Amino acid sequence: MSVQEEALEEKRLLSKTSVGFWLYLMTDCLLFATLFATFAVLRDATAGGPAGRDIYEMPLVLAETLILLTSSFACGLALIAMTQKNIRQVLIGLGVTFVLGATFLFIEVSEFTKLISEGHGPQTSAFLSAFFTLVGTHGLHVFIGLLWLSVLAYTIWRRGITSKLTRQLTLFGLFWHFLDLIWIFVFTVVYMMGVVR
Repeated sequence: MSVQEEALEEKRLLSKTSVGFWLYLMTDCLLFATLFATFAVLRDATAGGPAGRDIYEMPLVLAETLILLTSSFACGLALIAMTQKNIRQVLIGLGVTFVLGATFLFIEVSEFTKLISEGHGPQTSAFLSAFFTLVGTHGLHVFIGLLWLSVLAYTIWRRGITSKLTRQLTLFGLFWHFLDLIWIFVFTVVYMMGVVR
């Protein structure tokens, strides 16, 4: 197979994979849209328990937001380094992305643990059930992203930057940026509007 034929084959594979991955992201959009709609309907169903403004720790949530956005920036730097075939910079970018993503997840789990220990678990009210489901689903996606990132980084470290890994890292970047976008909505709809109301 000539170099030109290889390039065409790689382009075809990237296009096919990208379409499938975009379809996956659209189904995830539907999932999160459903969870946001459910939360919006149940946000005032506190059953006499605490509302969002009573339990949200906004400085911590703001820190979470900045950490996740910074992780997305680091992921973007890794993608740029990938186009330059700079393995060291790719691995540094992915490492920073991983550490920041894990920090975000740690803060989220700590928030959940604190709320449950104070008696504000998902069984307390419909509002808290919707809150834990929406924010927890996002957290689960971050956890899956961290696993995916670990496998990618290890594979790049072992094999270098191949066309297949370039494609996979590009798709991971889309996924990670998608999670940031969803978190911006969570931050705005769940936390900011919850404190204002």
